[in-house]
Amino acid sequence: MRGLIVLAFAAAAGLARVPDGTMRVLILSGQNNHDWRTTTPHLRQLLDQAGNFRVRVTEEPAGLTPEILANYDVLVSDYNGGRWNKTAEAAVEQFVKQGGGLVAVHAADYAFGTMEVLGDRHVRTGIREPEWTAWRQMIGGSWVEGPPKSGHGKRHCFQVKWTDPKHPIAAGQTEFTACDELYHRLRIEPNVQVLATAYDDPAQNGTGKEEPLLWTVNYGLGRVFHTGLGHDVAAMQTAGFAGSFVRGVAWAAAGAMAPRQPEAGQKVRAMVVVGGHDHDTSFYGVFEGAPGIKTTVNPHPTAFRKDMVKAVDVAVLYDLVNEIPADQKAILQGFLESGKGLVVVHHAIADYNSWEWWWREVVGGRYLLKPLDGQAASTFKHDVEMNAKVVAEHPVVKGIPPFRILDETYKGMWISPKSKVLLRTDEATSDGPLVWISPYEKSRVVYIQLGHGRDAHEHQAFRQLVRNAVLWSAGKL
Repeated sequence: MRGLIVLAFAAAAGLARVPDGTMRVLILSGQNNHDWRTTTPHLRQLLDQAGNFRVRVTEEPAGLTPEILANYDVLVSDYNGGRWNKTAEAAVEQFVKQGGGLVAVHAADYAFGTMEVLGDRHVRTGIREPEWTAWRQMIGGSWVEGPPKSGHGKRHCFQVKWTDPKHPIAAGQTEFTACDELYHRLRIEPNVQVLATAYDDPAQNGTGKEEPLLWTVNYGLGRVFHTGLGHDVAAMQTAGFAGSFVRGVAWAAAGAMAPRQPEAGQKVRAMVVVGGHDHDTSFYGVFEGAPGIKTTVNPHPTAFRKDMVKAVDVAVLYDLVNEIPADQKAILQGFLESGKGLVVVHHAIADYNSWEWWWREVVGGRYLLKPLDGQAASTFKHDVEMNAKVVAEHPVVKGIPPFRILDETYKGMWISPKSKVLLRTDEATSDGPLVWISPYEKSRVVYIQLGHGRDAHEHQAFRQLVRNAVLWSAGKL
Protein backbone atom coordinates (compact mmCIF):
# COMPACT_ATOMS: atom_id res chain seq x y z
CA MET A 1 0.00 0.00 0.00
CA ARG A 2 2.83 2.45 0.86
CA GLY A 3 4.35 1.90 -2.57
CA LEU A 4 1.05 2.86 -4.19
CA ILE A 5 0.88 6.01 -2.09
CA VAL A 6 4.42 7.02 -3.07
CA LEU A 7 3.77 6.34 -6.75
CA ALA A 8 0.58 8.39 -6.58
CA PHE A 9 2.57 11.34 -5.22
CA ALA A 10 5.09 11.02 -8.06
CA ALA A 11 2.41 10.57 -10.70
CA ALA A 12 0.72 13.84 -9.83
CA ALA A 13 1.92 16.77 -11.95
CA GLY A 14 3.29 14.34 -14.54
CA LEU A 15 6.40 13.27 -12.62
CA ALA A 16 5.80 9.53 -12.50
CA ARG A 17 7.90 8.73 -15.54
CA VAL A 18 9.91 11.01 -17.75
CA PRO A 19 9.58 10.41 -21.50
CA ASP A 20 13.05 8.85 -21.87
CA GLY A 21 12.25 6.08 -19.33
CA THR A 22 13.58 5.06 -15.96
CA MET A 23 15.41 7.64 -13.87
CA ARG A 24 18.90 6.59 -12.76
CA VAL A 25 19.65 7.49 -9.14
CA LEU A 26 22.86 7.29 -7.10
CA ILE A 27 22.50 7.72 -3.32
CA LEU A 28 25.58 9.14 -1.59
CA SER A 29 26.05 7.75 1.91
CA GLY A 30 28.59 6.16 4.24
CA GLN A 31 29.11 9.01 6.73
CA ASN A 32 26.62 11.02 8.75
CA ASN A 33 26.04 12.24 12.28
CA HIS A 34 22.64 10.58 11.80
CA ASP A 35 21.85 6.88 11.42
CA TRP A 36 22.64 6.56 7.71
CA ARG A 37 22.64 2.75 7.96
CA THR A 38 18.86 2.85 8.34
CA THR A 39 17.93 6.07 6.52
CA THR A 40 19.80 5.27 3.29
CA PRO A 41 18.06 1.88 2.79
CA HIS A 42 14.73 3.56 3.52
CA LEU A 43 15.32 6.27 0.92
CA ARG A 44 16.19 3.58 -1.58
CA GLN A 45 13.05 1.66 -0.68
CA LEU A 46 10.85 4.72 -1.27
CA LEU A 47 12.30 5.13 -4.76
CA ASP A 48 12.16 1.40 -5.55
CA GLN A 49 8.49 1.33 -4.55
CA ALA A 50 7.71 4.18 -6.91
CA GLY A 51 8.68 1.83 -9.74
CA ASN A 52 10.27 4.34 -12.09
CA PHE A 53 13.75 4.68 -10.60
CA ARG A 54 16.87 2.52 -10.95
CA VAL A 55 18.76 3.10 -7.71
CA ARG A 56 22.29 2.38 -6.57
CA VAL A 57 24.14 3.38 -3.39
CA THR A 58 27.75 4.33 -2.79
CA GLU A 59 29.23 4.44 0.70
CA GLU A 60 32.49 5.79 -0.72
CA PRO A 61 31.48 8.99 -2.55
CA ALA A 62 35.06 10.26 -2.35
CA GLY A 63 35.74 7.89 -5.25
CA LEU A 64 33.33 9.58 -7.65
CA THR A 65 34.59 10.50 -11.11
CA PRO A 66 32.96 12.06 -14.20
CA GLU A 67 32.90 8.61 -15.80
CA ILE A 68 30.93 7.16 -12.89
CA LEU A 69 28.49 10.06 -12.74
CA ALA A 70 27.80 9.82 -16.48
CA ASN A 71 25.70 6.73 -15.64
CA TYR A 72 23.18 8.70 -13.55
CA ASP A 73 20.50 11.37 -13.86
CA VAL A 74 20.31 12.46 -10.23
CA LEU A 75 22.32 12.21 -7.02
CA VAL A 76 20.62 11.89 -3.61
CA SER A 77 22.85 12.93 -0.72
CA ASP A 78 22.30 11.22 2.63
CA TYR A 79 25.87 12.20 3.46
CA ASN A 80 27.17 14.42 6.25
CA GLY A 81 30.90 13.96 6.59
CA GLY A 82 34.25 15.46 5.77
CA ARG A 83 35.68 16.74 2.50
CA TRP A 84 36.28 14.48 -0.48
CA ASN A 85 39.24 14.73 -2.84
CA LYS A 86 39.38 17.38 -5.58
CA THR A 87 38.47 14.91 -8.33
CA ALA A 88 35.25 13.79 -6.64
CA GLU A 89 34.16 17.29 -5.67
CA ALA A 90 34.86 18.68 -9.14
CA ALA A 91 33.02 15.74 -10.72
CA VAL A 92 29.88 16.39 -8.68
CA GLU A 93 29.96 20.13 -9.32
CA GLN A 94 30.34 19.63 -13.09
CA PHE A 95 27.66 16.93 -13.08
CA VAL A 96 25.13 19.40 -11.67
CA LYS A 97 26.34 22.37 -13.71
CA GLN A 98 25.95 20.37 -16.91
CA GLY A 99 22.36 19.34 -16.18
CA GLY A 100 22.47 16.56 -13.58
CA GLY A 101 20.02 16.54 -10.69
CA LEU A 102 20.87 16.72 -6.99
CA VAL A 103 18.73 16.11 -3.89
CA ALA A 104 19.95 16.93 -0.35
CA VAL A 105 18.26 15.23 2.59
CA HIS A 106 18.24 16.74 6.08
CA ALA A 107 21.80 16.97 7.48
CA ALA A 108 23.33 16.91 4.00
CA ASP A 109 22.91 20.69 4.00
CA TYR A 110 25.75 21.09 6.49
CA ALA A 111 28.11 18.41 5.21
CA PHE A 112 31.80 19.07 4.49
CA GLY A 113 32.61 20.97 7.64
CA THR A 114 35.17 19.91 10.25
CA MET A 115 34.40 16.39 11.47
CA GLU A 116 35.93 14.22 14.20
CA VAL A 117 35.51 10.45 14.34
CA LEU A 118 34.40 9.27 17.78
CA GLY A 119 33.92 5.53 17.83
CA ASP A 120 31.53 4.69 15.00
CA ARG A 121 30.16 8.21 14.66
CA HIS A 122 31.30 11.33 12.85
CA VAL A 123 30.80 14.31 15.15
CA ARG A 124 31.04 17.91 13.97
CA THR A 125 33.55 19.99 15.86
CA GLY A 126 33.73 23.71 15.34
CA ILE A 127 32.57 25.20 12.06
CA ARG A 128 29.15 24.15 10.77
CA GLU A 129 29.32 25.99 7.48
CA PRO A 130 30.41 23.73 4.59
CA GLU A 131 34.07 24.25 3.79
CA TRP A 132 33.31 23.18 0.24
CA THR A 133 31.85 26.47 -1.00
CA ALA A 134 30.37 25.01 -4.18
CA TRP A 135 28.32 22.57 -2.11
CA ARG A 136 26.73 25.41 -0.16
CA GLN A 137 25.91 27.16 -3.44
CA MET A 138 24.47 24.01 -4.99
CA ILE A 139 22.32 23.17 -1.96
CA GLY A 140 21.19 26.76 -1.52
CA GLY A 141 21.29 26.84 2.26
CA SER A 142 23.64 25.82 5.08
CA TRP A 143 24.21 25.90 8.81
CA VAL A 144 26.35 28.72 10.19
CA GLU A 145 27.93 29.38 13.58
CA GLY A 146 26.23 32.76 13.55
CA PRO A 147 25.23 35.10 14.69
CA PRO A 148 22.50 34.03 14.57
CA LYS A 149 23.49 30.40 15.04
CA SER A 150 21.75 27.72 13.01
CA GLY A 151 20.16 24.75 14.75
CA HIS A 152 16.77 23.37 15.73
CA GLY A 153 14.44 23.28 18.72
CA LYS A 154 12.92 20.22 20.36
CA ARG A 155 11.76 17.52 18.02
CA HIS A 156 7.98 17.75 17.70
CA CYS A 157 5.11 17.51 15.23
CA PHE A 158 4.35 20.53 13.05
CA GLN A 159 2.47 21.51 9.90
CA VAL A 160 4.37 21.92 6.65
CA LYS A 161 2.74 24.50 4.38
CA TRP A 162 3.33 24.85 0.64
CA THR A 163 4.29 28.41 -0.26
CA ASP A 164 4.69 27.75 -3.99
CA PRO A 165 1.74 25.44 -4.75
CA LYS A 166 2.17 25.75 -8.54
CA HIS A 167 5.63 24.18 -8.57
CA PRO A 168 5.61 20.60 -10.01
CA ILE A 169 6.81 19.18 -6.69
CA ALA A 170 3.96 20.86 -4.82
CA ALA A 171 1.20 20.89 -7.45
CA GLY A 172 -2.04 19.38 -6.19
CA GLN A 173 -0.68 18.75 -2.69
CA THR A 174 -2.03 20.01 0.62
CA GLU A 175 -0.17 20.85 3.79
CA PHE A 176 0.98 17.86 5.82
CA THR A 177 2.17 16.98 9.32
CA ALA A 178 5.81 16.18 9.98
CA CYS A 179 7.23 14.86 13.25
CA ASP A 180 10.84 15.81 12.92
CA GLU A 181 13.57 18.29 13.71
CA LEU A 182 12.76 21.75 12.37
CA TYR A 183 15.95 23.42 11.22
CA HIS A 184 16.11 27.18 11.78
CA ARG A 185 18.30 30.19 11.04
CA LEU A 186 19.97 28.57 8.06
CA ARG A 187 21.82 30.85 5.69
CA ILE A 188 19.75 30.82 2.51
CA GLU A 189 21.31 31.74 -0.84
CA PRO A 190 19.52 34.45 -2.86
CA ASN A 191 18.69 32.12 -5.79
CA VAL A 192 16.66 29.69 -3.64
CA GLN A 193 13.00 29.10 -4.52
CA VAL A 194 11.25 28.15 -1.26
CA LEU A 195 8.45 25.60 -1.77
CA ALA A 196 7.36 24.92 1.82
CA THR A 197 7.82 26.32 5.32
CA ALA A 198 6.82 25.44 8.90
CA TYR A 199 6.15 27.61 11.94
CA ASP A 200 8.95 27.22 14.49
CA ASP A 201 7.08 27.27 17.78
CA PRO A 202 8.87 29.17 20.63
CA ALA A 203 7.31 26.67 23.04
CA GLN A 204 9.58 24.07 21.38
CA ASN A 205 12.65 26.37 21.58
CA GLY A 206 11.88 27.67 18.12
CA THR A 207 12.31 31.09 16.56
CA GLY A 208 8.64 32.04 16.36
CA LYS A 209 9.04 32.40 12.59
CA GLU A 210 8.15 30.51 9.43
CA GLU A 211 11.31 28.57 8.58
CA PRO A 212 12.05 27.30 5.05
CA LEU A 213 12.12 23.50 4.81
CA LEU A 214 11.71 22.49 1.16
CA TRP A 215 13.27 24.46 -1.67
CA THR A 216 14.79 24.23 -5.13
CA VAL A 217 17.90 25.75 -6.68
CA ASN A 218 19.04 26.09 -10.27
CA TYR A 219 22.79 25.52 -10.46
CA GLY A 220 24.11 25.90 -13.97
CA LEU A 221 21.87 23.64 -16.04
CA GLY A 222 21.13 21.39 -13.08
CA ARG A 223 18.12 21.16 -10.77
CA VAL A 224 18.59 20.83 -7.00
CA PHE A 225 15.91 19.89 -4.44
CA HIS A 226 16.50 20.26 -0.69
CA THR A 227 14.41 18.84 2.11
CA GLY A 228 15.17 19.75 5.71
CA LEU A 229 13.04 16.80 6.81
CA GLY A 230 14.23 13.23 7.39
CA HIS A 231 16.11 13.01 10.72
CA ASP A 232 15.50 9.27 10.95
CA VAL A 233 13.34 6.51 9.48
CA ALA A 234 10.42 7.39 11.75
CA ALA A 235 10.42 10.92 10.32
CA MET A 236 10.73 9.55 6.78
CA GLN A 237 7.73 7.24 7.19
CA THR A 238 5.19 10.07 7.07
CA ALA A 239 3.31 10.38 3.80
CA GLY A 240 4.35 14.02 3.51
CA PHE A 241 8.04 13.22 3.56
CA ALA A 242 7.69 10.23 1.23
CA GLY A 243 5.63 12.13 -1.31
CA SER A 244 7.71 15.29 -1.38
CA PHE A 245 10.97 13.33 -1.50
CA VAL A 246 9.95 11.11 -4.42
CA ARG A 247 8.51 14.05 -6.33
CA GLY A 248 11.64 16.07 -5.62
CA VAL A 249 13.91 13.32 -6.95
CA ALA A 250 11.75 12.94 -10.05
CA TRP A 251 11.76 16.70 -10.67
CA ALA A 252 15.54 16.95 -10.30
CA ALA A 253 16.10 13.91 -12.51
CA ALA A 254 13.71 15.14 -15.19
CA GLY A 255 15.95 18.16 -15.71
CA ALA A 256 18.90 15.85 -16.28
CA MET A 257 16.88 13.74 -18.70
CA ALA A 258 15.69 16.70 -20.73
CA PRO A 259 17.19 16.99 -24.21
CA ARG A 260 20.93 17.60 -23.91
CA GLN A 261 24.18 16.59 -25.50
CA PRO A 262 25.05 12.88 -25.23
CA GLU A 263 27.02 11.75 -22.20
CA ALA A 264 30.56 10.44 -22.35
CA GLY A 265 30.61 6.88 -23.69
CA GLN A 266 27.35 7.17 -25.61
CA LYS A 267 27.36 7.14 -29.39
CA VAL A 268 26.16 10.26 -31.15
CA ARG A 269 22.86 9.56 -32.91
CA ALA A 270 23.17 11.16 -36.33
CA MET A 271 20.18 11.37 -38.67
CA VAL A 272 21.15 11.78 -42.34
CA VAL A 273 18.50 13.61 -44.36
CA VAL A 274 18.46 13.08 -48.15
CA GLY A 275 16.11 13.82 -51.01
CA GLY A 276 15.59 16.33 -53.81
CA HIS A 277 19.01 15.80 -55.40
CA ASP A 278 20.69 12.76 -56.95
CA HIS A 279 23.69 11.51 -55.03
CA ASP A 280 26.13 8.65 -55.03
CA THR A 281 25.45 6.06 -52.34
CA SER A 282 29.15 6.20 -51.51
CA PHE A 283 28.17 9.11 -49.24
CA TYR A 284 26.84 6.64 -46.68
CA GLY A 285 30.29 5.06 -46.50
CA VAL A 286 31.49 8.19 -44.71
CA PHE A 287 29.70 6.94 -41.60
CA GLU A 288 30.60 3.24 -41.80
CA GLY A 289 32.83 2.37 -38.89
CA ALA A 290 32.89 5.99 -37.69
CA PRO A 291 33.93 5.83 -34.01
CA GLY A 292 31.31 7.19 -31.63
CA ILE A 293 28.62 7.74 -34.28
CA LYS A 294 25.42 5.77 -34.90
CA THR A 295 23.67 6.72 -38.16
CA THR A 296 20.14 6.46 -39.51
CA VAL A 297 18.80 7.77 -42.83
CA ASN A 298 15.51 9.67 -43.03
CA PRO A 299 14.58 10.92 -46.52
CA HIS A 300 12.11 13.57 -47.58
CA PRO A 301 9.18 13.98 -47.44
CA THR A 302 9.10 12.21 -44.06
CA ALA A 303 12.31 13.67 -42.61
CA PHE A 304 10.73 16.20 -40.25
CA ARG A 305 7.25 14.82 -39.72
CA LYS A 306 7.76 14.00 -36.04
CA ASP A 307 9.73 15.47 -33.18
CA MET A 308 13.41 14.46 -33.29
CA VAL A 309 14.67 15.89 -30.02
CA LYS A 310 14.57 12.67 -27.99
CA ALA A 311 15.88 10.36 -30.71
CA VAL A 312 18.50 12.41 -32.57
CA ASP A 313 21.61 14.28 -31.44
CA VAL A 314 22.73 15.68 -34.82
CA ALA A 315 20.94 16.21 -38.13
CA VAL A 316 23.20 15.79 -41.17
CA LEU A 317 21.60 17.40 -44.21
CA TYR A 318 22.53 16.08 -47.65
CA ASP A 319 19.25 17.05 -49.28
CA LEU A 320 18.17 19.79 -51.63
CA VAL A 321 14.57 20.81 -51.01
CA ASN A 322 13.40 24.33 -51.75
CA GLU A 323 10.44 24.31 -49.35
CA ILE A 324 9.07 22.25 -46.47
CA PRO A 325 5.64 22.66 -44.83
CA ALA A 326 5.19 25.00 -41.89
CA ASP A 327 4.72 22.15 -39.42
CA GLN A 328 8.03 20.58 -40.49
CA LYS A 329 9.75 23.95 -40.19
CA ALA A 330 8.50 24.16 -36.60
CA ILE A 331 9.87 20.68 -35.82
CA LEU A 332 13.25 21.49 -37.33
CA GLN A 333 13.43 24.85 -35.57
CA GLY A 334 12.47 23.28 -32.24
CA PHE A 335 15.20 20.66 -32.71
CA LEU A 336 17.85 23.36 -33.13
CA GLU A 337 16.51 25.58 -30.37
CA SER A 338 16.77 22.61 -27.99
CA GLY A 339 20.54 22.70 -28.53
CA LYS A 340 20.91 19.72 -30.86
CA GLY A 341 23.56 19.80 -33.59
CA LEU A 342 23.41 20.38 -37.34
CA VAL A 343 25.85 19.54 -40.13
CA VAL A 344 24.98 20.86 -43.61
CA VAL A 345 26.86 19.15 -46.45
CA HIS A 346 27.45 20.27 -50.03
CA HIS A 347 24.23 20.93 -52.00
CA ALA A 348 22.17 21.23 -48.79
CA ILE A 349 23.40 24.85 -48.74
CA ALA A 350 20.58 25.46 -51.25
CA ASP A 351 17.88 24.10 -48.91
CA TYR A 352 14.80 26.15 -48.03
CA ASN A 353 15.94 29.14 -50.12
CA SER A 354 13.02 31.38 -49.15
CA TRP A 355 13.30 30.69 -45.36
CA GLU A 356 15.46 33.64 -44.34
CA TRP A 357 15.84 32.56 -40.70
CA TRP A 358 17.27 29.30 -41.96
CA TRP A 359 19.96 30.51 -44.34
CA ARG A 360 20.83 33.79 -42.62
CA GLU A 361 20.78 32.83 -38.94
CA VAL A 362 21.25 29.06 -38.85
CA VAL A 363 23.45 28.03 -41.78
CA GLY A 364 25.23 31.34 -42.19
CA GLY A 365 25.20 31.02 -45.95
CA ARG A 366 23.02 30.39 -49.02
CA TYR A 367 23.44 29.09 -52.56
CA LEU A 368 21.15 31.31 -54.66
CA LEU A 369 19.12 29.18 -57.05
CA LYS A 370 18.12 32.33 -58.97
CA PRO A 371 19.01 36.04 -58.99
CA LEU A 372 17.65 37.78 -55.91
CA ASP A 373 17.82 41.29 -54.46
CA GLY A 374 20.43 42.41 -56.98
CA GLN A 375 22.66 39.38 -56.45
CA ALA A 376 23.23 36.99 -59.37
CA ALA A 377 22.43 33.31 -59.07
CA SER A 378 25.23 31.17 -57.68
CA THR A 379 27.20 28.91 -60.02
CA PHE A 380 28.81 25.47 -59.81
CA LYS A 381 31.43 23.51 -61.68
CA HIS A 382 31.93 19.73 -61.66
CA ASP A 383 35.19 17.80 -61.47
CA VAL A 384 37.52 20.51 -60.27
CA GLU A 385 40.85 19.62 -58.72
CA MET A 386 41.60 22.04 -55.91
CA ASN A 387 43.85 22.53 -52.93
CA ALA A 388 42.35 22.95 -49.48
CA LYS A 389 44.02 24.40 -46.40
CA VAL A 390 43.00 24.86 -42.77
CA VAL A 391 42.89 28.58 -41.89
CA ALA A 392 41.69 28.54 -38.26
CA GLU A 393 42.13 26.37 -35.21
CA HIS A 394 39.02 24.39 -34.33
CA PRO A 395 38.12 20.79 -33.32
CA VAL A 396 36.35 20.24 -36.66
CA VAL A 397 39.61 20.69 -38.59
CA LYS A 398 42.03 19.37 -35.97
CA GLY A 399 44.48 16.95 -37.55
CA ILE A 400 43.41 17.83 -41.11
CA PRO A 401 46.55 18.47 -43.24
CA PRO A 402 46.58 20.50 -46.47
CA PHE A 403 45.07 18.26 -49.17
CA ARG A 404 44.06 18.09 -52.82
CA ILE A 405 40.62 16.83 -53.83
CA LEU A 406 38.48 16.36 -56.94
CA ASP A 407 35.07 17.86 -56.25
CA GLU A 408 32.41 20.36 -57.31
CA THR A 409 32.94 24.07 -56.60
CA TYR A 410 30.38 26.78 -55.79
CA LYS A 411 30.73 30.48 -56.51
CA GLY A 412 28.56 33.54 -55.92
CA MET A 413 27.03 32.31 -52.67
CA TRP A 414 25.95 34.62 -49.87
CA ILE A 415 28.17 33.89 -46.86
CA SER A 416 27.51 35.60 -43.55
CA PRO A 417 30.38 37.82 -42.39
CA LYS A 418 29.71 36.34 -38.94
CA SER A 419 30.52 32.78 -40.06
CA LYS A 420 33.89 31.44 -38.90
CA VAL A 421 35.76 29.98 -41.88
CA LEU A 422 37.90 26.95 -41.03
CA LEU A 423 38.97 25.60 -44.44
CA ARG A 424 39.62 27.49 -47.68
CA THR A 425 40.68 26.95 -51.27
CA ASP A 426 42.32 29.33 -53.73
CA GLU A 427 40.48 27.75 -56.69
CA ALA A 428 39.10 30.51 -58.95
CA THR A 429 35.75 28.78 -59.55
CA SER A 430 35.07 28.74 -55.81
CA ASP A 431 34.15 31.47 -53.33
CA GLY A 432 37.03 30.21 -51.22
CA PRO A 433 35.42 29.11 -47.91
CA LEU A 434 34.93 25.33 -47.85
CA VAL A 435 34.06 24.75 -44.19
CA TRP A 436 32.63 27.21 -41.69
CA ILE A 437 30.94 27.44 -38.32
CA SER A 438 27.70 29.38 -38.46
CA PRO A 439 26.98 32.29 -36.09
CA TYR A 440 23.87 30.54 -34.73
CA GLU A 441 24.12 30.54 -30.92
CA LYS A 442 21.45 28.06 -29.82
CA SER A 443 23.15 25.01 -31.31
CA ARG A 444 26.39 24.01 -33.02
CA VAL A 445 26.14 24.27 -36.80
CA VAL A 446 28.79 23.32 -39.37
CA TYR A 447 28.70 23.74 -43.16
CA ILE A 448 30.96 21.61 -45.40
CA GLN A 449 30.93 22.64 -49.08
CA LEU A 450 32.80 19.55 -50.26
CA GLY A 451 31.12 16.21 -50.95
CA HIS A 452 29.64 15.97 -54.47
CA GLY A 453 30.58 12.44 -55.50
CA ARG A 454 32.58 9.27 -54.91
CA ASP A 455 35.97 10.98 -55.27
CA ALA A 456 35.13 13.23 -52.36
CA HIS A 457 33.22 10.65 -50.33
CA GLU A 458 36.17 8.28 -50.32
CA HIS A 459 38.74 10.99 -49.59
CA GLN A 460 40.17 10.57 -46.10
CA ALA A 461 40.14 14.31 -45.37
CA PHE A 462 36.47 14.68 -46.32
CA ARG A 463 35.49 11.70 -44.18
CA GLN A 464 37.36 13.08 -41.21
CA LEU A 465 35.81 16.52 -41.65
CA VAL A 466 32.27 15.11 -41.62
CA ARG A 467 32.94 12.84 -38.65
CA ASN A 468 34.59 15.65 -36.69
CA ALA A 469 31.70 17.98 -37.52
CA VAL A 470 29.13 15.45 -36.27
CA LEU A 471 31.00 14.84 -33.03
CA TRP A 472 31.68 18.52 -32.40
CA SER A 473 28.09 19.58 -33.11
CA ALA A 474 27.00 16.96 -30.55
CA GLY A 475 29.35 18.40 -27.95
CA LYS A 476 31.76 15.46 -28.07
CA LEU A 477 34.85 17.34 -29.31
